[in-house]
Amino acid sequence: MRIAMIGQKGIPAIQGGIERHVHDLSLGLVEKGQDVTVYARKWYTPEEKKSFAGIKIKHLPSIRTKHLDAISHTFFATLHAIKNNFDVIHYHGVGPSLLAWIPRIFAPRTLVITTFHCIDRYHQKWNPLAKLILHLGEKTACFFPHKTIVISQGLQKYCLEKYNKETIYIPNGINPIEETDSDKITQFGLKKDEYLVMISRLIPHKGAHILIEAFNNLKKNNPENKTIQNLKLAIVGGSAFTDDYVRQLHELASSNNQIIFTDFQSGKTVDQLYANSLALVHPSLNEGLPITVIQAMSHGKPVLLTDIAEHLELNTNDNLIFKENDVQDLEEKMLYFINLNDEEKKSFGIENKQIIEENYLWKNLIPKVIEVYQRKTRESQPKKLLTENI
Repeated sequence: MRIAMIGQKGIPAIQGGIERHVHDLSLGLVEKGQDVTVYARKWYTPEEKKSFAGIKIKHLPSIRTKHLDAISHTFFATLHAIKNNFDVIHYHGVGPSLLAWIPRIFAPRTLVITTFHCIDRYHQKWNPLAKLILHLGEKTACFFPHKTIVISQGLQKYCLEKYNKETIYIPNGINPIEETDSDKITQFGLKKDEYLVMISRLIPHKGAHILIEAFNNLKKNNPENKTIQNLKLAIVGGSAFTDDYVRQLHELASSNNQIIFTDFQSGKTVDQLYANSLALVHPSLNEGLPITVIQAMSHGKPVLLTDIAEHLELNTNDNLIFKENDVQDLEEKMLYFINLNDEEKKSFGIENKQIIEENYLWKNLIPKVIEVYQRKTRESQPKKLLTENI
């Protein structure tokens, strides 16, 4: 099958959960003999890069502003994909799904799939108009495509209860990496098991400000605890049209030289940041199914998570779950974790790795995606676009 991926910024993945999802999904599909084209924004993927590991890359322009970047690129990609007669057009995200009606009308024999990654309108960075449009995008993600895939059980329940839409649950996955080196992290002044890590775009709903405040309080309130006083915090990520927020984070951390901002990292560097950390902290207020948590767990790392439903799907240990948007509770959970002995800390990581190996490996998930494609493409008779619920 010839498959077009639309909605992501590009490939290979540098930042962003959707980008990592499309990166790994596309690699897996190509390994299974599928012909995959990923549409890329010119500012994200270098234009001289025309392919990646057997995946074709098509660069198209976008209007690079916070509100128009994704939708403008999706529009150009949709027109190009229709012209090139793909068997499958696969949209990623509710925003891009606003345009899924175009191939349903103008390419009626092309299979249209949407993956619903998260409830974007809950994100604090959007203004009221953008949230309204993203709310509409949820409806289009449910009713314009032939089939809708969701990446978490929580999203599956949400689509059923809010839109009476049956969806297909295929979670985010991981290709496990055994990383034992630490040469890439020395540039940040980090050493194995002597830092906590947060790996995320620096946008308000990811909660980096909550973590920084809790980490500062942890240091201040435990002056005699040498482990805590020697502990560092690495914040890995950068702005996503949120420069003002990033400046606020740096100001909040300015009195603590043990908070390290690394900016975006990828490849072996980010793998080593995961693998050598004491634990990952993810203070996010809203998620789909966070790939950064899955990656940390696949490295056998403990994870401290907010008590949102999508985190609870991944983590079985209540002792490392803290209340969302609660600085004090996060501080208490970090203190509890740091005071555990080495074997107790290690046991959390072993349990996490087992969870990932049993449920979230791409090698087991790729065939499920292919089955969705094949099951629908076998139904060759074009169907009328469903709009009665929009």
